[in-house]
Amino acid sequence: MFQNKMPRYDILSQESMATLHAGWRRIVSEIGIEFASPWAVDMLREAGQEVSGETVKFDPDWVMKQVAKAPREFDLRARNPKNNVHIGGDSMVFGAVYGPPFVREGDVRRDGSFADYENFCRLSQSFDALDSVGGVVTEPNDLSLDSRHLDMAFAAATLTDKFFMGNVVTHENAKDVIRMAEIIHGGRAAIEETPALISLVNCNSPLRWDDRMLDSMREYALAGQPVVTTPFLLMGAMSPVTIPATLAQQMAEALVAIALVQLVRPGAPVVFGSFLSNIDMQSGSPQFGTPESGIGLLCTGQIARSLNLPFRGGGGLNSSQTVDAQSAYQTMMTMMPTFLSGTNWVMHTAGWLEGGLVSSYDKFVVDIEILQSLMAEFTPLEFNEASLAFDAHVEVGHGGHFLGAAHTMDRFRDCFYRPFLTNSDNYERWMRLGAKDTRARAEEIWKKKLEEYEKPEMDAQVLAELTEFVAKRKSELDA
Repeated sequence: MFQNKMPRYDILSQESMATLHAGWRRIVSEIGIEFASPWAVDMLREAGQEVSGETVKFDPDWVMKQVAKAPREFDLRARNPKNNVHIGGDSMVFGAVYGPPFVREGDVRRDGSFADYENFCRLSQSFDALDSVGGVVTEPNDLSLDSRHLDMAFAAATLTDKFFMGNVVTHENAKDVIRMAEIIHGGRAAIEETPALISLVNCNSPLRWDDRMLDSMREYALAGQPVVTTPFLLMGAMSPVTIPATLAQQMAEALVAIALVQLVRPGAPVVFGSFLSNIDMQSGSPQFGTPESGIGLLCTGQIARSLNLPFRGGGGLNSSQTVDAQSAYQTMMTMMPTFLSGTNWVMHTAGWLEGGLVSSYDKFVVDIEILQSLMAEFTPLEFNEASLAFDAHVEVGHGGHFLGAAHTMDRFRDCFYRPFLTNSDNYERWMRLGAKDTRARAEEIWKKKLEEYEKPEMDAQVLAELTEFVAKRKSELDA
């Protein structure tokens, strides 16, 4: 878990913030938000909100009172206590890509498989910079749709000893994963005291929360497990084409969901989620790593801080079809504002390709290099007698060099960030070693990581109970 002690990059003036607050208040009070689950509508009606069918119009002041019940920060427990994390404050927590149905391995693009899912679990365990494999790092299309959530959760729980995400496809899936977390961590009371799962619930933007997301949200909230309430906003398609309008819509959709979570269980942990980018106005295709998405990240981070809420956004987003220059510069266009805004929970950190349709082995490695480089860049400098190195100047004198100075010799092993992917050989040596480009070097690294992978130990009794539960539920679901 990385602590980002650098100053936050706030770009919204007080006047801009006031305009945004007025905007989301008008949306929720005059237009309203649709909720596709009857229980949600009933709870909101009983709480005094104006209901017409599935549309709920809110008292904005009531929404803010509900939002104020959510904790500003919270902990997440991992199977290995050394991998516990903190969500909020200066903490930045990183998970792998989430959701792609396809995989790219070298030049081959194909359906994702369970073997791929397991490999990405192993890679996530192998890189210390990642705090979690996340959730659906790729869809295991070779498994039953009804029970694959069990296989994925089991793999994440046994192939890694880091926390993982809950499934939100159905509320029954959510119940299953919650039960698995209870087995792993010693019961319901244990995970209610310190949550073990975090789950992504997406708004069906514009202005509609569907039944599957709401029903899963309720299960996790009842169990005290944090949910990330995230509007899915591609400007020009799911929101207006201006960033201010999209930010106001994002606030409206996210805040009413947080208010509902607090009705289900006051004080339940939540994360203010943002997935904000734009479409290509010529083709209609989603665009990622754009200037607009970067500005949206900076704005959303400032908004979340003003609301005393932890914030999710950013990641290694790009629109490229392959691991090329575009995939790298668009990823940096998103990851830099991710750090500048102090994002607390970063999904899609490693492996994202082709607008989120593809999980890429090679890109996974490139993204870890980008992540570790940014961690080094966002580590504050220490200013003291040792770092000023006056004695080194005395030793070297005028016109000399510092390569052999005592100050250098004491620090050369760790004075700079040492990239594991980047190549800086001269041309002749680079040619002699095979003239390998970034993608080829990345391929060598992930293959070596998988060869060297060691499965973390798990208590035998816990493993047996978990295995028995998964087998039982799979037989019921696949019958």
